[in-house]
Amino acid sequence: MPDTRRILITCDLGSAALERFGQVSEFSVQVQSIKDSAVLADAVAGFHAVIVRSNVQVTAAVLEAGRELQVIGRAGIGVDNIDLEAATRLGVAVVNAPGGNVVTTAEHAIALLMSLARKVPQATASMKDNRWEKKRYLGRELRGKTLGILGVGRVGSVVAELAAGLRMRVIACDPYLSDDHASRLGVERVELDQLLARADCITAHTPLTPDTRGLLGADTLGRVKPGVLVVNCSRGGVVDEDALLEAIESGRVAGAALDVFEVEPPPPHPLYQREEVILTPHLGASTVEAQESVAVEVAENVISYLTTGAAANTLNVPSVPTETLKRLEPYLDLAERLGSFLGQVVPGPVEAARILCRGQAAVEGSALVSAALLKGLLSPALSGRVNTVNAPALARQRGMRVVTSTTEEILDFAELVSVQVVGPWGEHQLDGTLFGRSEPRLVRFDAYRLDALPRGTVILIYNDDVPGVIGAVGTCLGRHQVNIAGMYNGRDAAGGRAICLVNIDAAAPAATLSALRGLPHVQTVQQVFL
Repeated sequence: MPDTRRILITCDLGSAALERFGQVSEFSVQVQSIKDSAVLADAVAGFHAVIVRSNVQVTAAVLEAGRELQVIGRAGIGVDNIDLEAATRLGVAVVNAPGGNVVTTAEHAIALLMSLARKVPQATASMKDNRWEKKRYLGRELRGKTLGILGVGRVGSVVAELAAGLRMRVIACDPYLSDDHASRLGVERVELDQLLARADCITAHTPLTPDTRGLLGADTLGRVKPGVLVVNCSRGGVVDEDALLEAIESGRVAGAALDVFEVEPPPPHPLYQREEVILTPHLGASTVEAQESVAVEVAENVISYLTTGAAANTLNVPSVPTETLKRLEPYLDLAERLGSFLGQVVPGPVEAARILCRGQAAVEGSALVSAALLKGLLSPALSGRVNTVNAPALARQRGMRVVTSTTEEILDFAELVSVQVVGPWGEHQLDGTLFGRSEPRLVRFDAYRLDALPRGTVILIYNDDVPGVIGAVGTCLGRHQVNIAGMYNGRDAAGGRAICLVNIDAAAPAATLSALRGLPHVQTVQQVFL
């Protein structure tokens, strides 16, 4: 990593986030208001991180111009303005701040629902037009009504809690909602058909994916309970606006409140002119508290990624909770060292890699451990940027079959990362563990048991298992003024073949390696840099 890491902030991030960056001495921060992607592409060169809100599109051209870029931070949850595919291909991590605006967005959804039920905006407009239309704006109570929530993630869960406080009955549809979590939230888990048929009010809190685009469309809106109220504070494409207009015109939907739109700012549409429709300009996260919270959260994620190579809310890398990430950091380091060792030792391309994680900490983040190992494995062979973001994709592009598995079974070591690589040259297996939960160790290489330190410069020697070889190796290195930091030995059987891993203080020159190869009973010598 560079001594100084440069961060470009393209939006108003607030003083708290800037102060957090200021606490890291090796960071240099530049704030520049940028709203045009072409301007950003011209400005991004030399920066290691860029932070945006929804102010600018981070296009493939921007990412390609940022040759030093390591991470893009989105101060908020939505990343529609970031080309995730290009970021992944180019090895740029994308982090967001999904927790900072959770309460704010949930409160806004409830505020819109209450405004719909009591027709508050319409009555306000009437009063400001000097009219007194008390009977026209007859509302309805929410207490005792059934609220159907589409998507019970972070925001949806808070909406459920707030609705329970209003004494509403809450039903929810989410393919990832477990019975245990539903019970803790006090909601009833139902299928989509049941939700549509039973809900007096429906609120959407799902991400926009191919599966959720048009989730509330002509078909589903045709099956809702007559007179339903619809609220959308998720993403505009979740609701088909043309279908919603037809449902309102037919009377099937009594009213709708939209904070998000298929195109933002939205072009004119007859839906927006309907009196039954309430509109707000994407205000879900627009509170003082939320804006500061997401800014600090994304700052923490960017700092974490630049200093450790991982962050809790990374969208194009396997992501784990912050507390798990802290436990995983030494495993990620171990896995990368295992991969790097094999990447330098194998004599040809790797066709398949089987990665096994044993122990609770490794199992919790096995996908991230696997990505770190692939980074180490591929880096010696590739000249471009290789990191945990693009390593899995690069492995697939090279035709490498990767299988990652986990086990809780405890054999010789309670915590273990094991990898077996296969190619036309044969196969190798390397096992590593942690001593004291922080110190990496190689404990097995193929048939050889070891206790070796995978750090710095290592000379790998295969030799006949006969007396005098270890002494001869030490004497040879001493004669060439190469200092030994550690020496580790293993053998498959007495009198058979043995290996020796020697840690040295600095890279050995070619003449030294040649001298080692010329020693009696030494078969092969290879230098590895870890």
